[in-house]
Order: sequence, then structure tokens, then C-alpha cells
Amino acid sequence: MDTRTIEKNFGYSFADKSLLNRALTRKAYALEQKQQNQDCEDQEVFRTLGDAVLKAVLVDLLIKSGCKTRDEITSKKRGLEREETLAKIGQNLGIGPFIKLGVGEGKQKADEEPKVLAETLEALIGAIYLDGGYSASEGVITEWFESFFT
Repeated sequence: MDTRTIEKNFGYSFADKSLLNRALTRKAYALEQKQQNQDCEDQEVFRTLGDAVLKAVLVDLLIKSGCKTRDEITSKKRGLEREETLAKIGQNLGIGPFIKLGVGEGKQKADEEPKVLAETLEALIGAIYLDGGYSASEGVITEWFESFFT
């Protein structure tokens, strides 16, 4: 996998490329690798972390953009973190072809499905957080969501 292309697409270069690799690895692919006695970890844990980091950054961005109440923040954040929104960002960043899918997922073209794109985007956020910290995550997320705040 040529990581430079995907890193360029989403504006972040990993110091630890294994984090990027794991963020792009679906569970089905990892299980298939383990059946062949190859060590492989999937993106699930990174998705959980990425979801939490995304929520924190979005709340911060919403406050900075003028949201004054919890209800207003919650309502706007809900729209920003929807599967469709995340999938569209993932699609725009061109992450689909880089996702490591299981054989069945590949046949079903899962890398084009909104759920898979959204989950992988969350996993990438988690990986960026682990690689570069909150500040790096915040910068990338801010850039990805810029059009929603202008």
C-alpha cells in the first residue's frame, strides 16, 4: 500500500505507519489473515476512539462558531457526525480504495458503502490521535469539516 497517497489526500503524515494500516483494516480482513497465521489487528478499537475525538472537536468548533446552548450544539453536532456526512467526507478524501476488506466484503464492494466509509474515517481519526495527539486530530478534523462552518 502506498501510504503517501492517502496521507496526502487527508492532510496528515503518520510517524507510525502501522497505525494507519490498522485504521484501514476491517475486521473480516483481519480474521482472514489470522486464519493464515498472520498477525493482524482491525480498526474497531480505533473507531471507538475516533468517534470520541470527533465529538470533542466538533463541540469545540460549534462553540467557536457561535453556538450558545447545549441544545443548539447537540442538534448541529448530530447532523455533522451522521453516517452520511462522514461517508461523504471519506469519499471526498478517496479512502475507499485503501480499505482492507475481507473477501466477501470485497465482492460486495463494501469500500463504497456509507457505513464502511464512515467507520473507517472514525478509525483514521483515532489513529491520527494516537500518532499525533489531540492537536493533530483537531487540525485534520477542522480542515475536513471546514465547509460546514463557512
